[in-house]
Amino acid sequence: MARVELPIEVEEFLSWMVAEKGRSPNTLAAYRRDLAAYWTWLRSREQTVLDVAHGELVEFVAGRRASEAATSSIARQLAAIRMLHRYLAIEGERPDDPAADLEGVRVPSGIPKPLDEAQVTSLLDAVIGTAPADHRDRALLELLYATGARISEAVGLSIGDINLDDRLVRLYGKGAKERIVPFGGSAARACDEWFSTSGRARLIPTQWKRRGDAEAVFLNTRGGRLTRQAAWLVVKKYGQRAGITDQLSPHILRHSCATHLLDHGADLRVVQEMLGHASISTTQVYTRVSQERLWDVYRSSHPRATLH
Repeated sequence: MARVELPIEVEEFLSWMVAEKGRSPNTLAAYRRDLAAYWTWLRSREQTVLDVAHGELVEFVAGRRASEAATSSIARQLAAIRMLHRYLAIEGERPDDPAADLEGVRVPSGIPKPLDEAQVTSLLDAVIGTAPADHRDRALLELLYATGARISEAVGLSIGDINLDDRLVRLYGKGAKERIVPFGGSAARACDEWFSTSGRARLIPTQWKRRGDAEAVFLNTRGGRLTRQAAWLVVKKYGQRAGITDQLSPHILRHSCATHLLDHGADLRVVQEMLGHASISTTQVYTRVSQERLWDVYRSSHPRATLH
């Protein structure tokens, strides 16, 4: 898709999102795509972000609802448009906010199903072999499950962010917020193997192509930093090998890590800090999952659970 040239007001908004709100490059890229589509729609109607009215935005939403786009994608685009127009009103670029009373799109609140502990074991055991990529994949999967890291946090790791002696990793979350997270012996052993002479060292190129690749923890087979997309494919690959038929993603591993911690008695505030959630309410979604799992076990195990 050709890059759409955005008006100065939108570019200033995107710059503000980085400088003042600390949004990540991935978030900024999503905002840019959503606002580029919005700007294209405005131009087709010979309008701009400074003169579009509320009624026309209602038409825009209706058109998006009628499309085959995913509800979550529509909701994300509307969030970007709302923030843009709120910014323009606050900055005095226009006297009103046409999106202030815009009806949103309700996204189904489905909670992703975590893996059970046996499935996690099967996933991690599916990584066999001693090739450098095998060591890398095992370390990546172990670290994702051990720390509950977001995939962007894992592929963004630099060598100095991991302390194998103390089993601690420094993760940079949303808004560049830093947190220190512990990891266990299984992940530590996998990382040791990856950092051995039979692992990462064999993927180091004769010359680094990009600044920062030399410090990357996870490398691809060409010696560059592993991308989010490639890491996602690693998770999918071994999920298929392990026979996990449910949809599997790095986020499911993060979700499973949190759920299993709570299942085994971890304090909610500790899990919140470990996952880097700004609000405890975000972490509380995992307590509901754990309670549902508790009821499942109770109903299947207690001799009088099903008596009326």
